[in-house]
Amino acid sequence: MLTDLTKTVLETALEAEVEDHLGYPKPAAEGRDRGNSCNGTRSKTVLTEVGEVEIDVPRDREGSFEPRIVRKRQRRLRGVDELVISLAAKGLTTGEIAAHLQDVYGAEVSKDTISRITDAVVEELAGWQSRPLDTVYPVVFIDALHVKIRDGKVANRPVYTVVGVTVDGERDILGLWVGDGSEGAKYWHQVLTEILNRGTVDVCIVVCDGLRGLPDAIAAVWPAAIVQTCVLHLIRNTFRYASKADWDKLARDLRPVYTAATEQAARERLDELAERWGERYPAIVKLWQSAWAEFVPFLAYPEIRKVIYSTNAIESLHARFRRSVRARGHFPNEQAAMKCLYLTIRSLDPRGHGRARWITRWKPALNAFAITIEGRIEINN
Repeated sequence: MLTDLTKTVLETALEAEVEDHLGYPKPAAEGRDRGNSCNGTRSKTVLTEVGEVEIDVPRDREGSFEPRIVRKRQRRLRGVDELVISLAAKGLTTGEIAAHLQDVYGAEVSKDTISRITDAVVEELAGWQSRPLDTVYPVVFIDALHVKIRDGKVANRPVYTVVGVTVDGERDILGLWVGDGSEGAKYWHQVLTEILNRGTVDVCIVVCDGLRGLPDAIAAVWPAAIVQTCVLHLIRNTFRYASKADWDKLARDLRPVYTAATEQAARERLDELAERWGERYPAIVKLWQSAWAEFVPFLAYPEIRKVIYSTNAIESLHARFRRSVRARGHFPNEQAAMKCLYLTIRSLDPRGHGRARWITRWKPALNAFAITIEGRIEINN
């Protein structure tokens, strides 16, 4: 039924196009002896969202008719390309997409064809990656995940991800960058400098993990930015130094530190922690003391401490990335990895519910934040 309906719709549109091209309805008498006229039809099979459909394409005697709804030599409708891109964004491989099209629509589409369809987003990706950015972001989250890329041999490569919160409380994924080797502060400096060059001259708070040298890299690009270490990363690293038998007790003693009302209260709780656990786990005490300057900033902002004390805003995006990457195992090159991740970004929040949640969560916090750092951001209500 859907196949017949699609055939009728396409052929009706093509008939309208040829009549517009000739300047008169096909059966009209005024078309006789006017030079160009209809010259029957030719059969053509096209792949649509409902499977393969055979249609009759009208012709003219001069061969000057150029259909637009189904162009000459076109074998797929635009909706099929969007379907393939959507399936790729959900993590399906080219082989799985080909199998899906065969099973559901009875259409044989090669893996090479599917790859060429998804290559259409490469140019779009380049434009997205170089687009101008907002002048200021109240909060920016930065983190990296690793994907396997074959470059002579398969190796884990870091993908640097930056997510900003706009003054309207919306999420803005500023870009993706594939680095070499392991995650490093030097490469982060390059990434942040590129963001600066794309128009972002100020960031109020940068939330990151505890990578060595990262606070200095941030300060070199945005001197006024406050660096907030992800508290969850800090807690996870704490347990790496402790015996599992002590985790419950240690967690109870840690909680008063990161839930303290003020920096002074947090320091007092840390001193108590050091007194109780310092002799047994000196590395834990040293970890917190070393990270103290980047740990305490969120304590000064009670209205927004729940949304800036961790990189969860970017971890949820990385979870989607990992779901897409997992099916592929590894990528043949850097471009293939970037294409996969960008397709995932394109498929995020199709109904807009996530955007609404972001605004609901961030808007009140940003209004309070604007008062605290008056003069650097203006909130649009």
